[in-house]
Amino acid sequence: MKYDVTRLVLVGLVSGLRSQLGVAAVALTTEAGESARPASLFAGVWGKRGAAAGAVGELVADKLPWTPSRLTPAGVASRMAFGGFAAVALASREPDGAPPALAAAVGAAASAVGTLAGAYWRRTAAEAGRPDWPAALLEDAAALLLAGTAVGHTDAARRAVAGAGRTASGALAGALSPSPGRG
Repeated sequence: MKYDVTRLVLVGLVSGLRSQLGVAAVALTTEAGESARPASLFAGVWGKRGAAAGAVGELVADKLPWTPSRLTPAGVASRMAFGGFAAVALASREPDGAPPALAAAVGAAASAVGTLAGAYWRRTAAEAGRPDWPAALLEDAAALLLAGTAVGHTDAARRAVAGAGRTASGALAGALSPSPGRG
């Protein structure tokens, strides 16, 4: 049997960028009558609210100066766990979805890649002397777009990213424009 692992890779990448967002994307798009486990955990209002609260909390906490690096062993492991879980939940919603072990492996591996890519992006911006917050907002926008694509809601993702993009692009333009005396 063939499995389309593209969406599993995307939801894993999202979890590497923002650990809670992959699970939240799956939760918020799970139908109320879903009975397949583990997606059924998100079929009720409390599952959706809990996942959304975790994602919003992380989007805010990521910008705080005392937030630890995602590259700590605990940070990488938790992102891989969230990526694996999000991929398993996503696959469980589909009649011909990948088996749980395959979905977990794909989601966790993609999450590791997303973790490293996000850290590289933020470090590159910092090394260029740019403030962190515009890079963080652009990373948020990329994660939201990938999340929407992973769960099959590309129009909603585009609208969310457009709003975030307008804010981030204005901030980024100001942060990237040369200041006096800075070549």
